[in-house]
Formats: sequence, C-alpha cells, structure tokens
Amino acid sequence: MKKISIYLILIHLLIQINLRGQNTEKMGQTLGSCSSYLINNNKVIFNCENNAKVLLQFCSGQVIKVWISTDGNFKRNNQSFAVINEDLGWLGNVNVNEETTAYEIFTEQLRIRVNKKPFKLQVFDKYQKLLFGDYNEKGFVKNDKHIASYKTLKSDEQFFGLGEKSGTLNRRGKSYKMWNSDQPCYGVNEDPLYKSIPFFMSTNHYGIFFDNTYKTEFKFGSESNEYYSFEAPAGEMIYYFMYGNDYKQIIQNYIALTGNPIMPPKWALGFSQCRGNYTSETQAREIAAEFRIRKIPCDIIYQDIGWVEGLQDFDWKKSNYQNPKQMVKELGDQGFKMIISQDPVISQTNKKQWEEANSKGYFAKDIRSGKSYDMPWPWGGNCGVVDFTKPDVADWWGDYQQKPLNDGVRGFWTDMGEPAWSNEDATDRLSMKHYLGMHDEIHNVYGFTWDKVVTEQFYKHNPNKRVFQMTRAAYAGLQRYTFGWSGDSGNGNNVLEGWNQFANQIPVGLSAGLGIIPFWTSDISGYCGDIKDYDAMSELYVRWMQFGVFNPLSRAHHEGGNAVEPWVFGTEVENITRTAIELKYQLFPYIYTYARVAHDTGLPLMRALFLEYPNDSETFDLNGQFLFGDELLVAPVVEKGAVTKKLYLPEGEWINYNDGKSVYKGKQWITVEAPLDVIPLFVKKGAIIPSMPIMQYIHEKPNYHVSFDVYPDKVGKESSFVLYEDDGESRDYEKGIFCKTKITAIANSLSYAIHISAREDKGYKPLGSRNFIIKLHTNSKPKSVFVNSIKIKKEKPEVLNAKGFVDYESLSFSWDEEKGIIYVKLPDNGQDYQININSGDKS
Repeated sequence: MKKISIYLILIHLLIQINLRGQNTEKMGQTLGSCSSYLINNNKVIFNCENNAKVLLQFCSGQVIKVWISTDGNFKRNNQSFAVINEDLGWLGNVNVNEETTAYEIFTEQLRIRVNKKPFKLQVFDKYQKLLFGDYNEKGFVKNDKHIASYKTLKSDEQFFGLGEKSGTLNRRGKSYKMWNSDQPCYGVNEDPLYKSIPFFMSTNHYGIFFDNTYKTEFKFGSESNEYYSFEAPAGEMIYYFMYGNDYKQIIQNYIALTGNPIMPPKWALGFSQCRGNYTSETQAREIAAEFRIRKIPCDIIYQDIGWVEGLQDFDWKKSNYQNPKQMVKELGDQGFKMIISQDPVISQTNKKQWEEANSKGYFAKDIRSGKSYDMPWPWGGNCGVVDFTKPDVADWWGDYQQKPLNDGVRGFWTDMGEPAWSNEDATDRLSMKHYLGMHDEIHNVYGFTWDKVVTEQFYKHNPNKRVFQMTRAAYAGLQRYTFGWSGDSGNGNNVLEGWNQFANQIPVGLSAGLGIIPFWTSDISGYCGDIKDYDAMSELYVRWMQFGVFNPLSRAHHEGGNAVEPWVFGTEVENITRTAIELKYQLFPYIYTYARVAHDTGLPLMRALFLEYPNDSETFDLNGQFLFGDELLVAPVVEKGAVTKKLYLPEGEWINYNDGKSVYKGKQWITVEAPLDVIPLFVKKGAIIPSMPIMQYIHEKPNYHVSFDVYPDKVGKESSFVLYEDDGESRDYEKGIFCKTKITAIANSLSYAIHISAREDKGYKPLGSRNFIIKLHTNSKPKSVFVNSIKIKKEKPEVLNAKGFVDYESLSFSWDEEKGIIYVKLPDNGQDYQININSGDKS
C-alpha cells in the first residue's frame, strides 16, 4: 500500500510538472523577476531573468518610453518612423527609490512602481490612484517572435483612438488590427482599413502609442473583463505612456513625440469636386464653367489617375489634354486649383520609366527571384512597386512629380498606397523586400514613406510653398506630411442602400481626428455604387453633402462615370447643396482659425464631444454628432426619410444656429425639426463666430469684411474669440508670421460691452482695406451705440451691409428687429475698439 501511495504521489507530481510546463509553454516567455537596475541620465534599465531588460526613458514628467528587450541589446531594425522627438523637457537624472519588494520613481505628476518578483510595471497619479498597470506577470509575453503586453482593465475604463477605424468611437469590448488594406465599399464594422495609427487613449487619463509597424493587434477587453492587450507578430515591444489631465493634454504629448500637423493652403478648406473619370481637359473646363454659371462655390477640381499618359510618368495623356498648361492657367484665373492623383507604381507597359527604375534598383524586390516584384494592378497592367524607403528614390520621384507642378497643378492625392491589393489575404506580397526591410515590417509604413517623399520633394522644388497632399494609406506621424480621406465608402451593391455606410463616416471621421488627421474628408455621396436613379439618390446625396461641408477638406467624389455634381440631382437639390456649400464658405474665418489650432495642438476641427466634455459619460457613445471647433455642434441627419433629429446637448446653453433664437439647456437629449434643407446646427451660448461674405472661391475678394456673430453669455460672463490670419499660401506660419485679433463681449444689466483688441501683428497683416461687422444677437433694441466713447449714427441694415465692401472709413450701426440682431460696422485699421451698446433691460 505504501508503494502504491508513493507511486500515486510521484505520478501526481509528474502530472503537475507537466501541466506547469504546458502552461509556461502556452504563456510563453515572461520577464520573471527583476534583480537590479542601472541609471543613465533620464533612462533606467531594469535587469530581469534570462538576460531580459526593461528600459524606462523619461521623456518628460508625463511621457515615459517603455522598451522591453529579451536579449538586453535594445536593437531594432529601423528607427521609429513616427517618433521624431523624445526630448520633451526632462532635466537631470532619474531618482530610483528601492524598497524590499519594488522600485519607485516619482515625477511631479506620476508615481511609477516596478515590482521585483515578478516584474510588474504600474503607473499611479500623484494622488496614488492606479492609472495603468501590467496584468499579473503578463506585462510582457513572448512566444517565438510574437510579443504581447497585457494590462489590467478597470471595470469602468473606456478606450478611444487608433485613427481611422469603422464602428463606434468607444473601443471597449472590441479588437482591432493594424494592416493597411484596400477595402472598397467597407462595412460599418469592417477592420482593418487603410490607415494604421497604433495610438489610443483611456478614460483613465493616459494614452499609449505602440511603436511597432508590424500587424499589431489591440484587444480592449474582447477576451476578458480583467485585462486588455496590445501585441505584434514580430518586432520590438516599444510603447510610450502619456499622462494627461484630459484628452487634449494627451494629444499634445503625442504630437510632441510625432510632430505637429502641417497647415493646408487656405483654398484647400473650400469645396472640391471629383469623379472617377475626371480625366480630360474638355470635361474639366465644362465642369468649372457650370460651377461658376450656377454660382456654386468651388475651389478645387481633381483629376483621377487616368490623367497620365503612362503609369506613373507624370505626363499628361495626349489624347485627353490638348494644352494642359493653358488649361490649368485659365482655370486658375477663374479661381480653380487642380489636384491630380498619383499611384506608387510604374507599369511595365511604360517601358522607358520601368526599365529606368528597374536598372537603378528602385523597385521592391521579390526574395524568391531577386528581381523586381511583379505586382498586379487594377489598371495599367502589372507594375513595379516603387521602394520609397530607398534614399536614392526621393530625388528621382521628385523630379518626375514636379513636371505637372511646373504646369501649374497645385498638389496631389496619393492613392492606392497600402499598396493596393496587399490585404491580409494577399500573403504573396510578404515576399517583397524593401530597402529597409521585409514587407511584413514595411507594409504599414509604405504609404507613409511615399507621402514623406512627395512632401519633402515638393518643398525642395517649391520652397516656402504649402503642399496639398491628401492620402488614403498612412501610419502614425502622417500629420507632418499629408492630409487624409476615408477611402472607398458607400454601398457598391446598391448605392441607394448606402445609408449605414454614410452614417458610419461620422465616427470614422472623428476617429481619424483622434489619430491626428485634422484635415480630412469623406467622399461626399460615397465612392461606391452605380447611380442609375438620380431622383432616388438625391436624398442621400443631400444628407451626405450636409455632413461633408463640415469635413475640413469637403470633396464630392464617386466611382467611374457616376456624376455627383450638385446640378445632376435636379433644381431642388442644387439649391439645397448651394446653400450648404455657401455656409462652409461663410464660416471660413472660423474654420481657418481652427486650422491653426490644429497645427499648434493636434486637436481636430471635427471633434468627438468627449474631447471638450471629458467628464460627461454620455459623450462616450455619441457616434452621430460632433463639435466643429469649440463653439459649433453639428448633428447630421443620417436616416433615410427622417425629418427630425434626436441629439444630445452637453452642459451649457445651446442656440439653434438656423434661427438664431431657440435656446436649449444642455445635458439633455432633444429632438429637433430637420427637413431636407436643414442641417441641425447649434452654437454654444457665449460664442463669438467669425464669418465672411459668400464668395465663389476662397478670397475671391481679398478685402472682404469679417463679421463677428456675438451670442452673449449670461450677465457678467465674458465671451471671447481670437481670429487667426496669415497669407494662406506660404510656410511663413511655421516661422511665426501671422496676425491675431481678439474680440471679447460681456453683457451687463442694461448694456453690452464689446472689445476688439489692437491687432497682434507678427509680420503679417491683411491686404487692402476692410471692415469689421459686429452682429450682436439679442432681443433688446439698442438705444445708442458708442465706439471709443463717440456716439455713432444709425442706418438701415441693408445700407450698412452694402457699405461693407465700399466704405472703409465711417462707423455706423443698425437694428434688425425681425432677426433680433444689432449690427455695428467698423473700419479694420488694426487699432483698439471699445464698443458700448445701450439697450433695454435684459433681465
């Protein structure tokens, strides 16, 4: 019996040892225990088991780089494509406090704790609240080349980010992949899409940028309610932890690492028109003429890839363009700028250029043959894939792309840069070898390296000129080089059933903004699907347009020969569309001011409400509305046949922008009337909104007057806005050359005080003479108006407004009783104005 008992015990022990071995094998290599550390200035290296090491680099008191190396060498194939600056203000050495079971490091905002056995990283705020931490011993797990980091998931924690992704803004409970994919007519929850931006933010006051270009994956509690993870099939476990009091501060820390967004030329913020077969001179002239005849504002006409003679020789197709340089000039005289498409490949049928690139080794190679990779392409036959990671390619490509720029073309949209057809199922593409590595590492940054070349070469050939470049495929850090659009949206099976895809463009656009793509557009009308019944399509077109004019770049586009110009849908739709586009142009001073804000802070123009109202949990799941800047709230109608819109108003008071009078208290859901010609649009009480007169293209009339719509706040509470202006074309804004004008307003019991500060002149001032026009929204009829203590004369509203373009000397005011607006006209001489408006009791 004793022998049997001993045998049973031994068998049990062997089973337990085997199970433990299986569990260890299943879990993979972890860091084990941490035994010591080394300090090197702002870096601390912790020594773990099996020669593994963990580097904590303190970029600032809020930003910490974490690099886990299983062999302790801290080597990577390539330097970061996204991160350009790690020196964010940390001074001196790091102080480590050693305790019996842990090490601790303190910054002004954070307490970092590293448990010794096993290694476990935790980050607390200065009040000892746990923000972020490893899940048990699984802060790092490696199986073969696959790496993963598991983090403790709080029950109420929500996640946002990852750039341009489908589905809801809130990522909690879902998983996502980073693998730039050509997904035409993508579904409302389809993943992955065109761009890979492995940066996300948590409601727990932190953001994470996982600096790995492979097919990374993020699982935000999709496997467990106890943990979330980010992982990659290869590469290094390098990530940046960013603390912030709010999301804005986290975004500021992210752009400090990855760079500020470039500003587009001013005209890029107007309206633009495109179509898949926009590929001829005659057509471009005809479309331009129709816009001007019908007085529908438009700044840009695109040309799709069929404009080229050979893919991608940058020569105009001779059969389609008779005198392209003259065409571009004459369209420019009418206010149109031409943007053309480029693809990142050279067709084999374009023998001269293909042989040139092939002989120079400018194509990605096929490791199986050692020859240039033979890439099937949707048009132009099989191609060579230009290897933009090879330094010599840049000048070669730049010389080619400069040819149409010399003809007057203003910029490019870089299409198909995934590169196209290199989706998850296209495993043959993994045989491509680029100068900087194999395709599994380069795939997600391929479009990024292309856009970098396009922009840097544009700057080289066109010094001090702003680039226009809009891209489909991208990686983190793209904001330094390019803008974005959401690719091939819409329903390809039945264009009339594209309502869900349209509605999905709102969270896609807001998600793009969170990935620092502040200058973005959806293809208005949706790209996919043949339009056979324009009457049936008209409602969807109108509603998409009403959303699209609040996309910063606003491009109407559709595949093939499917026309989506406003007039093809009939007179009613044309009129509604014109009004929507005119609103965009009127708001240009407001939009351009926020373009500068985007450059300075990374904050997008289209904002998810939680960016401004982070403590309102109702904003976490708002996928059908957004803020446009700080002061405007847009709630597009996205349901077929709907004539009302249910929307949420955050704290404060909100005024219906369309009637200027209806006021609603915040922190509630409301339903408003929204017939086909109405965009549900609200302005925050206390806002000041600058605007300009309607023009057919941006700055058609350089000396336009700037109006300030003042929506006064409660008695005694000041409102303000700072108008930003620069030349809109050069890169002087990067040198601090601009001007600003601050306007404030405050309501008193029997009067209003409005102050226009003297212009802050930083080397730029508006050209020519112009006026400021104050539009004070109030129900109180003015008794008198004083400017700098001088009483000014009253005149009729139509007389005052008519003088906006012709009289740059007199001061006057008027009262529009029907609209409840007091107008005050002032010459903009750059000087200080104090306006006092006496009226009736506003209590």
